[in-house]
Amino acid sequence: MPIKNIIFDFGGVLIDWNPRYFYKDVFSDTKEMEYFLSDVWSPQWNMKHDAGFSFSEITHELQELHPKYRNEIEMYQHNWEVMIKGEISENTKLLNPLKSTYRLFGLTNWSVEAFPIIYHKYEFFKVFEGIVVSGEEKVVKPGKEIYQLLMNRYGLLANESLFIDDSLKNIETANELGFSTIHINGTQSLKEQLISLGLI
Repeated sequence: MPIKNIIFDFGGVLIDWNPRYFYKDVFSDTKEMEYFLSDVWSPQWNMKHDAGFSFSEITHELQELHPKYRNEIEMYQHNWEVMIKGEISENTKLLNPLKSTYRLFGLTNWSVEAFPIIYHKYEFFKVFEGIVVSGEEKVVKPGKEIYQLLMNRYGLLANESLFIDDSLKNIETANELGFSTIHINGTQSLKEQLISLGLI
């Protein structure tokens, strides 16, 4: 089936997000920073935030578990915007040309508290016909439910859709559901991969 829809993840694909942009100025020891980001405010806890739990809930729970890092945990809530360097312009500049041929959608793991603030900071978000945000729906990638929700809401078929993400687990789920996929992993630009698929 020809591709009619292109679905974008945001962080790592269209937005340059990395908590190290903030915490490199908090920790003097890089190893300690990496420990904090892997074992304290870890990807698993960040996923809880993306699933709909609030900053205050997660902050309180983590401070109970890791009192040594009470202050550093508190900082996350108030400095998360520093963790976003900006849009990945080599990719966002592809959106308007693609929109002339394809329906464009967003499927993102993002906090319901944070995403509306970011949405209004970047004009490229307005290009999308629809965006499904995990924090609003309280389901996250790589679970299949959020992909099904997107398809049901906008009348999409997986075999007519291309899904783009920087997470291999999210790509694997999309493949299982029958999507065409592009994995952003630093080996080839998004534009080059779209060209190789004959989409631009």
